[in-house]
Amino acid sequence: MSYNPYRQDRDELKELLQQYDNLKKGKNFSFIEEESFERIIDYYDEKEQLALALQAAEYGIEQYVYSAALLLRKADILIALKKYAEALPILDKAELLDRRDTNLYILKTDAYLALDMQEKAAAVLEAAIDDFTGDEKLDLLFELADVYDDYENFEKVFDCLVMVLDIEPNNEEALYKICFWTDFTGRNEEGIKLHQKIIEGFPFNELAWFNLGAAYQGIKLYEKAIDAYQYAIAIEEKFDYALRNMGDAYIRLRKYKEAIEVLEKVLELARPEDVIYEAIGHCYDRLNDYANARFYYKKASHLNTSDSQLIFKIACTYMNEAQWTSAIKFLETAMRMYKQQPDFNLAMGQCYMELNKLDEAIIYFGNVVRLKPKNVNGWLELLKCLYKATLFNDALVYVDFAYEQTEAKPIFLYYKSATQFALGKSKEGLLQLDIAMTKNPKLIKKFIELNPSILQNQQVVDVIARYKKKKSI
Repeated sequence: MSYNPYRQDRDELKELLQQYDNLKKGKNFSFIEEESFERIIDYYDEKEQLALALQAAEYGIEQYVYSAALLLRKADILIALKKYAEALPILDKAELLDRRDTNLYILKTDAYLALDMQEKAAAVLEAAIDDFTGDEKLDLLFELADVYDDYENFEKVFDCLVMVLDIEPNNEEALYKICFWTDFTGRNEEGIKLHQKIIEGFPFNELAWFNLGAAYQGIKLYEKAIDAYQYAIAIEEKFDYALRNMGDAYIRLRKYKEAIEVLEKVLELARPEDVIYEAIGHCYDRLNDYANARFYYKKASHLNTSDSQLIFKIACTYMNEAQWTSAIKFLETAMRMYKQQPDFNLAMGQCYMELNKLDEAIIYFGNVVRLKPKNVNGWLELLKCLYKATLFNDALVYVDFAYEQTEAKPIFLYYKSATQFALGKSKEGLLQLDIAMTKNPKLIKKFIELNPSILQNQQVVDVIARYKKKKSI
């Protein structure tokens, strides 16, 4: 017959539970060892029969009054039952019997946190940490870091992780966590020094190289960040997060071709994500390769169908190629998701204006200034459209609104002047142009762009020449 340890354990547990049942019923005396009581408690705990687990703990403590282990198990069950205040005196009693078990301090911490007494929870761990070494000390430091996180003392979370890495520089959990907290707390210079020190002792630690790169990136030293990421990838060539961050660093440096190359590698290593496709699309967009930009934005949109901004970016690639009808199609889709988005309305107005459908354009530009009355571009586009539609009286009314809403931007004085000239009010137009030139003469180009034929007016040319003469003097 073959030996079956699982069956033997099951039989032993069955016999033990029978002994325990006899003990509860007061039948023939049955001696149960301390460790056996722990096993009974664990049995009920695993079956989520917490009331029975608590009862077993109490029977055990009656037999072994000075058992710190059983007191800890009772406190653990009380905490699971959310009886936090009852658990604390049990833990105090266990501490008098045996201070060497880290579970004692972790359970106390859990109880205090549940009672919303975070500072007491931290004090328990702070007092205990120096009494332990090795893995036990690391466990308490991680627990303390979680406590500080719970009551938002984020600087001390970082400090705890530094202490862990001082003890064990290759601790993966700490290395993963400190990368986030370095960025969150902005302690990038300290992060750089810490990881440089780790790398001196452990030059093939790819996580330390990655964290070093992230810390450099946090203070915008992108070239140094890229160098660190390259070391991380040289050690672990499938380190996709290092490639992601490197791609972002290249984008920040406007090295879009390099960024595309790196981000394409991310797609080879990891499951496709909309943010990676979008980043590649952005790079092609910046390189004025709108067809490829559109290709990747569409891939991103297929993965994230609810993101109206991706649809908007696709529309913009068509606008950059003067494909106004195609752009409108995608803008309509974006606006079905988010009708009141000013940028979508502005782009829609621009497309209709380019197609010379001015009534439609005016409606969309009107939406923009209604949604964002302080937005300069919205007012400029509306006024240009009204001017192009020869609705000069309307333009004259709206230009005053625009000037008032945008805190007296001088560009609107030029637009008012151009509108007055268009209405045949040359005297008022010249006076307005003179005022505009005193505010910001560089904006004269915008005035001329609105109606280039205005330069046929000698009086206008004289005003412009006068300010150019003043500038040269």
